[in-house]
Amino acid sequence: MAIKGIEAGGFNYAQLNKAVADSKTADTAHEDFAVKLASFKAQAMGALLGSVGGNGEQGGGLDGVFGTQSSNSTGLDAILSPSHLTAKSQVGGLNPAGYNMALFDPQAGYNMMSLINNREVSYKAQYEGLSRLQPAVTRMQQLGTSLGGMTAEMAPADVKAQVQGFVAQYNSWIKDFEVDMQPGGALADSSAAKVTRHELEQNLTSPFNGAVHGVQGMRALGVTIDPVTHMASLDAATLDAVLAEKPLGVVATVREFAGNFAKSAELLNQADNFIPRQLDNLGRALAYIGANKSAWQAEFGMGDAAQPLTKQVAQALAAYKA
Repeated sequence: MAIKGIEAGGFNYAQLNKAVADSKTADTAHEDFAVKLASFKAQAMGALLGSVGGNGEQGGGLDGVFGTQSSNSTGLDAILSPSHLTAKSQVGGLNPAGYNMALFDPQAGYNMMSLINNREVSYKAQYEGLSRLQPAVTRMQQLGTSLGGMTAEMAPADVKAQVQGFVAQYNSWIKDFEVDMQPGGALADSSAAKVTRHELEQNLTSPFNGAVHGVQGMRALGVTIDPVTHMASLDAATLDAVLAEKPLGVVATVREFAGNFAKSAELLNQADNFIPRQLDNLGRALAYIGANKSAWQAEFGMGDAAQPLTKQVAQALAAYKA
């Protein structure tokens, strides 16, 4: 959704606290405000808070908020900028419960701030988790590069040992982020983290590595992936059998797989790709919220504190603050 769509829809934020027109009753004005604020929440906050997936699309969501077009004083920056908010008169400020009773619908404004509070916590947790994932993916790239150094002159026992070592280190990486990617974890809602795991896993399950050598991928060498835990396992007997029958085919298959695996890890970490892009989007979102949150709270109410905070998210927040 393009940010300009908020304005194109005819929503006039300046009217939120304007006196009721003579042609309307107080009830009609209240109802009109609630409808407009609901529309505002769905569109504006959806643009601000709903598109940090780092999927490479341009022009919508946070890209629209924080991209090159955000400097033209339109969209959310103009709607929610502190200068715009402070220009409006505040009658009585917030009540002890944190509501702005000067609004026609204090609850709707308060609910919107509750949403922002929750998303801010979620974004901080995701940022911390992705900041750990990024160097871990670099280590996976190095692991693939190392495995790709296998030579045809290696003894079958050495080939087997290297494949076993790769599987063990791959599983260690999966284990390190297992809790983060479970429901309630810091990366549970991170598309970049899910794409990263999926892309690297696809290399292990692809039947095309080694096909020209008569071997259908790492699975033919006994390497499989558990669809629930995403952990890899190696059937040593299967690998031994293929090594005895096609030793050169095994080496060629492993080398081809290792090269593709390392390349996938490299691409995931490249500038403007999944991980760096989502980190950048999250950083921009957090900076924008941080710069404007106090003014939004003065205008719409404090909102509820972010809930629920799982142990994993709380730990990620602590690490983020540190």
